[in-house]
Amino acid sequence: MDSGKYTAGSVIYALRHGTWLHRERVVGYATTFLLVELLFVALLILGTHGMIGSVEHPTSTDYVSFYAAGQQANAGASAQVYDPAAHHAAEQLARKSGIPYVHFFYPPVFLLICAPFARLPYLASFLAFQALSLIAALMVLRRVLGAPTWTTVVVGVAFPATLWNIGVGQNALLTVTLFGTATLLLDKRPILGGLIVGMLCYKPQLGLFFPVALLAQGNWRAILSAIGASATLVLVSLAIFGRDTWTAFFNIARQAHGTYETGAVHVPSLTSPFGVLLTFHAPLWLAYGVQAMTTLLLACAVYRAWSRPCRLPIRAALIAAATPVATPMTMFYDLTLSGLAIAWLVRDGCERSFLPWRKFALFCAFPLPLLSGNLGISHSVMAALASLAVLALTLAETERTDRPLPAAGP
Repeated sequence: MDSGKYTAGSVIYALRHGTWLHRERVVGYATTFLLVELLFVALLILGTHGMIGSVEHPTSTDYVSFYAAGQQANAGASAQVYDPAAHHAAEQLARKSGIPYVHFFYPPVFLLICAPFARLPYLASFLAFQALSLIAALMVLRRVLGAPTWTTVVVGVAFPATLWNIGVGQNALLTVTLFGTATLLLDKRPILGGLIVGMLCYKPQLGLFFPVALLAQGNWRAILSAIGASATLVLVSLAIFGRDTWTAFFNIARQAHGTYETGAVHVPSLTSPFGVLLTFHAPLWLAYGVQAMTTLLLACAVYRAWSRPCRLPIRAALIAAATPVATPMTMFYDLTLSGLAIAWLVRDGCERSFLPWRKFALFCAFPLPLLSGNLGISHSVMAALASLAVLALTLAETERTDRPLPAAGP
């Protein structure tokens, strides 16, 4: 039997150009991995809810924070979203008394999304938000990979960060949808691409490198469009929720860094060097210094890639892979961006060529986020290792741009 047919390279290459037999291997590998993940997640859920062992207090998901904020906004008390005591009371009212507090540091723009979903019962709201986000993200992933729908669904859901995001009730799939759509559109439809970039103002720290990329590209139509979209969303939220809500947001935002510095958030679950250094009890000045230098160097890398005739998949992969490393407070569920970067690298390899080592490296990078979440391991930095591994693969590919091909379209 030819063992080469079963290498990681054949699995990845089959995403676009393999035979149906190869595609079946892709789906088979991803399905097997997905089943293992589902068993893993099921054990976590059972343990969290005291079905395996006892739990000290009632638990919930991060989505309760979004839902409670939406309910407060619907009740005309949107400024109280940024009062931790009032917001925690709303969370407990939405779920049950005694659940731990889940912070809400999002700008009032995000309330435009939370408020409509909060009109549904909690469980229906949770399922609707996650289902719509997942469907949108898979549609974008299909455009990136160019793979059949079923292959895209299985591979996309099997990526561990996808299940982590759904399991903890976060919004990283919405972020991936905006990231992927923007990078697909910016070259050929810059105004529409800029509008999508502007929508990232709901989680502005994750849009960190888009201004750098667009300035490097000299894409002024996209820049103006992004500014216009962000300004419009801010003004709409200001008109609906009032100036007091924005004032309360700015007040609480100044305190957000303390949540991470004091360990109120599980710092080993951060995807950045900042999180790694805090995990090992480094001084704050050192953690912030290393993080600032990392962010600056990555900004230079993004500027360099987007200012040259670099292929679209590499430029798009770089901005997605660099963001979780460059933003200090990014959590393990935002490794969905690393998954998007992997998808762009797969597309590039299929359109151009795979280096032999990269096939195996991508294959190994795929499952890394599985152990990235808050598993009660005090010094596990798998989240950062996963983000850094994907970033390293992407940076290695930027060195091949001395022999560029014309940028690929969506």
